[in-house]
Amino acid sequence: MLRVPVRFVGKVYRPPSEADALLLQASIGCSHNRCTYCDMYRDKPVFRPRPVEECLEDLRTAGAQYGSRVQKLFVTDGDALVLPVEAWERILGEARRQFPALRRVSCYAMARNVLDHGPEALAALRAAGLTRLYIGPESGDDVTLRRIAKGSNAATHVEAARLAHEAGMELSVIFLLGAGGVERSAEHAIASAALATAMNPAYLSALTLTVVPGTPLHRLEQRGSFVLPDVPALLGELRTFVALASPDNAVFRTNHASNYLPIAGNLPTDRDRILRVLDGALGGSVALRPEWSRGL
Repeated sequence: MLRVPVRFVGKVYRPPSEADALLLQASIGCSHNRCTYCDMYRDKPVFRPRPVEECLEDLRTAGAQYGSRVQKLFVTDGDALVLPVEAWERILGEARRQFPALRRVSCYAMARNVLDHGPEALAALRAAGLTRLYIGPESGDDVTLRRIAKGSNAATHVEAARLAHEAGMELSVIFLLGAGGVERSAEHAIASAALATAMNPAYLSALTLTVVPGTPLHRLEQRGSFVLPDVPALLGELRTFVALASPDNAVFRTNHASNYLPIAGNLPTDRDRILRVLDGALGGSVALRPEWSRGL
């Protein structure tokens, strides 16, 4: 990850695959910021775009320091796609000028951001250089989605994926093991596999839910209204997901620090091999990541 001595407000997050990307904080916080499990942007409760001129200044500062070393740019915060097309076009244009070796620009997005922009704006963003969207449905189960206050249902995510594909953007789609709790563990796993198939991303990953103190989900847990599945059940969700998810050809990873079992492969090509690894983990012959080394 390339970080230059410019303006960052609060904690900044990026996907594991953007570890070597330059980070640009073009928005502060998350425009939704209601997901019951999420603590990432609660230190920034009021969402706001950063002034575009500040973003351009940061890009120039980074260009002076790194120049042709920058090949990837990740634009934060939580759903930077919400920014107007005009702001994006100015940011992307400056990025191309400052980083001649730039080959990828990406950001987190919500399904509703994609739908709000619509096909013409998405095509314009792709033409300007925004190449990859990271979208986290977390679950394909509409009951679970309502309970975690995700703000969109499964059908909305399918439509968002369709629009992103039509615009020529890559999709990286993220699901959250344990999001349905014990009560809807099976429904969550099965429906998530169906949604992964329908969204048909180029990249697909699973994270594992951590109940963070101070979140609404933590308060539900304290009242006994939410119970996180134990480790074997979480691995069982992952096994169900892998067994049923059938995108055309997705790079599949569970390399996020929250997971008990890091896995790498492609779905559906490597399905049988991944299932063997999972069966080994469930049977005790494949070691899991120790609790002390897990994190957000």
